[in-house]
Formats: sequence, structure tokens, C-alpha cells
Amino acid sequence: MRCVIARFPFDLFKNEVEDSMKGIKPEPVTGDAVVISRRVYPVKQVGEVITRQDRRDFSSSEVTRALTRLGFTCRSAAVPAPAVPLTPMENASALLGTPDPV
Repeated sequence: MRCVIARFPFDLFKNEVEDSMKGIKPEPVTGDAVVISRRVYPVKQVGEVITRQDRRDFSSSEVTRALTRLGFTCRSAAVPAPAVPLTPMENASALLGTPDPV
């Protein structure tokens, strides 16, 4: 499939992306992510490997769009983490509020 990343055209194929990421250890995910061969990679890391460009040259949305068109599962960073339930003490404190300043 032909796609444009950082104003450069690339011919990407799903099996070639999987092969190029095969021996690479995933970095910790702090933003957008993609699942390749049951491993979760940051989108910027995958973009750097498949385009051989610096991560600052392209946006994560460009790579996410291309990888989604290839059939990979992409996860957005906009999904909030599940809320941690409050302990009974924290819940009571939140209900009571803070004291008024004197």
C-alpha cells in the first residue's frame, strides 16, 4: 500500500512491517500505540523503524493512519486510564470537603 509519511511516499506491506519489528523490543508506551504480533509498540517507534526517519520528522497520526489502513490495531492516547476507586476514608474526606480559611 502506498502512503505518505513526513511528505515522503512509502510502499508498505503488513508482512514487511511485521518482519521489520520482529527483533525489536517495545519501548514503554506513553502515547499512541499499535499492536504488532501480540506486542504493543509506541507508534513513533514503529514509524522510525519502517521509515528510517527521525521521530521528530512525522506525527503519530500519520503513522497511525497508515498502520490502520494496513490492518493493524491502533490505540489512541486519548483513552483515559480507569479510575482508581477511593478508599472509605478518602471518600468521606471528599464528601466533607476542605475547611474554610479563617
